[in-house]
Amino acid sequence: MNTPRIRRRIVVRGVVQGVGFRPFVYTTAAELHLSGEVCNDSSGVIVEIEGAPADADAFAARLRSRPPPLAVIESIEQAGIPVRGGTGFHIGDTTRGGGRTLASPDVALCADCAAELRDPGNRRYRHPFINCTNCGPRFTIIAALPYDRPQTSMADFPMCADCAREYADPSDRRFHAQPIACHNCGPTLSFRATQAFPAPGSSDPGMPIRAARELLRRGGILAVKGIGGYHLACDAADERAVAELRRRKRRGDKPFAVMVPDLAMAESIVEVDATAAALLTGPARPIVLLPRRAAAPTADAVAPRNPDLGVMIAYTPLHLLLFGLPGDPPSPQILVMTSGNLGGEPICYADADAESRLSGLADAVLSHDRRILVPCDDSVIRVIDGFEMPLRRSRGYAPLPLALPIPAPPTLAVGADLKNTCAVADGRYAWLSQHIGDMDDLATLQAFTATERHLEQLTGVLPVQLAADAHPRYRSSAWAAQHAEGRPVHLVQHHHAHLAAVMGEHGLDADATVLGFAFDGTGFGPDGAIWGGEVLAAGYKGFRRLAHLRYVPLAGGDTSVRRPYRMALAHLHAAGIPWSEDLPAVQACPPREREVLAHQLETGFGCVPTSSMGRLFDAVASLCGVRHVVDYEAQAAIEWEGLARGIGPGVAGYRFGITEAGTDEPVVIDPAPVLAEVIADIRDGRSPAVIGARFHTGVARLVLDIALHHGDPATPVALSGGVFQNALLLGTVVHLLRDNGFHVISHRRVPPNDGGLAFGQLLATAAR
Repeated sequence: MNTPRIRRRIVVRGVVQGVGFRPFVYTTAAELHLSGEVCNDSSGVIVEIEGAPADADAFAARLRSRPPPLAVIESIEQAGIPVRGGTGFHIGDTTRGGGRTLASPDVALCADCAAELRDPGNRRYRHPFINCTNCGPRFTIIAALPYDRPQTSMADFPMCADCAREYADPSDRRFHAQPIACHNCGPTLSFRATQAFPAPGSSDPGMPIRAARELLRRGGILAVKGIGGYHLACDAADERAVAELRRRKRRGDKPFAVMVPDLAMAESIVEVDATAAALLTGPARPIVLLPRRAAAPTADAVAPRNPDLGVMIAYTPLHLLLFGLPGDPPSPQILVMTSGNLGGEPICYADADAESRLSGLADAVLSHDRRILVPCDDSVIRVIDGFEMPLRRSRGYAPLPLALPIPAPPTLAVGADLKNTCAVADGRYAWLSQHIGDMDDLATLQAFTATERHLEQLTGVLPVQLAADAHPRYRSSAWAAQHAEGRPVHLVQHHHAHLAAVMGEHGLDADATVLGFAFDGTGFGPDGAIWGGEVLAAGYKGFRRLAHLRYVPLAGGDTSVRRPYRMALAHLHAAGIPWSEDLPAVQACPPREREVLAHQLETGFGCVPTSSMGRLFDAVASLCGVRHVVDYEAQAAIEWEGLARGIGPGVAGYRFGITEAGTDEPVVIDPAPVLAEVIADIRDGRSPAVIGARFHTGVARLVLDIALHHGDPATPVALSGGVFQNALLLGTVVHLLRDNGFHVISHRRVPPNDGGLAFGQLLATAAR
């Protein structure tokens, strides 16, 4: 008796192009004795299979349960179609239909390719651009979808016969690997040096790597063209080289990240737990912020006065060659690896641009001729109590979509002015851009425009509305108004967007509400004040202000942000505490500036009221002598947290005052009692570390007290805003709340800082 045959058409949507999905379909069909075909189109992967019903069912089950490791399945649709016969399985070319395909992020070098890179018997031995269907550049080389070689910057490199054979072989690991290349047909390296570090006169293909390694060994600064842009690199153990890189880049004291060749080297310089190890060695390979080891062989100037070090493991074959393969001469094994640009500028990625922008920064440039089409900075992740929290979501993550708990019409959200990202949404998915930067110059605004256009092209989203921050002076919001072209622009309050973002990434439904704590440095409030120490009853549609830090005058705007001693004096003034000369913050303020500041605070001239928790951290850090002037955002708080971590748990926290208001008025949180206790501790000789531990505990206890007063176990407590990047504070708050029966949600997939704001803007706008 003949077994009946059936034929099915299966459409698979998601991240299914450039991840080895068609070879997986081919081999699975062959194992199950199914005939048919598979091809890409703009909606995803289209499969037709024919054979026994049981085999067809098994095939569909494997699609769901055992897809390729880099694939992200959004949906699988099946339909029966007429039987056509045939015995073979065919892999077809790309077609162009309706729908949407999801692009893959760039993927770190896989173990198989790394082994071939080191194998003298392999034809890709020491090939700086080795890759396969499981690794290599994706997002940064794509001009448009579908993801096929002619649509990428690899179109500039015709395949040789050997690569073409591998590319066409369904059983080969490089089947339809669009960036496939080898020494004979792929991109080539170049090395260009200054007079101080002249390049060796050799045409040997290995010369650029050898020259670059020698320059690093001699203490030079090297510009390296990577996947998403140029890095600046130097020996992290060379104090002079690190200091010189910091001077040239105008970096101030802002920490550098370092790159190492492997996990063992990472474990020698930072404390690595299981979560961190998985991140460091995973396909995204972000920078991971981890506690420094006391004996780490890195220069002090890499991350001055910082308890943590940002570490990433080499993620391209070029990086591994820089560190050296077995048999190579010794070279630095810990490299500073920072973005190739001056502080505040967007990352340099275009070769023509690099000629001018890097000339004063690097002693030499190690480049190649594969074009970068999309700039993309390294991602940054922090590990807190065994879970990951993104601080910058970029390379390795963008442009993967995030599921939306509520449907959204086609929308563009433009984010905020610091740590900017933009985002688009349509239906149940949102796509966040890579990190763009701070919107404070023309170059960044131009980068924003290019990023927004590429994101819309890549996703096929044609926005019918825009979402922007409610701050009337944000450049991002002005950009939205200028580019609306008749479409509505919805303004979303800053802290509402923060809380909507954390709600959305946890999948809370449309009618959910949270008790939200939004603690950050700056956000425009509906009353015209600068908010930042906010407790809100919030849903996607709106919010109600339950409590906030007492307003204090912010005199001179950004001047007081850059000089925390001014915020310390403003808080003392608001609390009615004299500016005594024995207080470090008072000593830090020059007498003439003190006079002007006193006049401003008395008259309100040049002042705006602020309830910012970030500014309170700055103020108390200055008050106890940690940091009076900052070179980068939150520097005072970061250094103070590092000191406080060494004290350990159990320290008694300071107590904030709580002023109950009328029925419809928010509670006012008064820091005056905290300031009085801090000053008493300073005069009793307590260290800034002890004062810091008491302050962190006091803020955590404040959160619990308000949750006990305003919340209930059925309502989630949401934590968002840049202040919750503080590992000591976040860990303490979460433990206190959970120990008291609260369900706590904090960020896991988008940053708590303004880099996650566009996601919250999308959700708040969709709910209207």
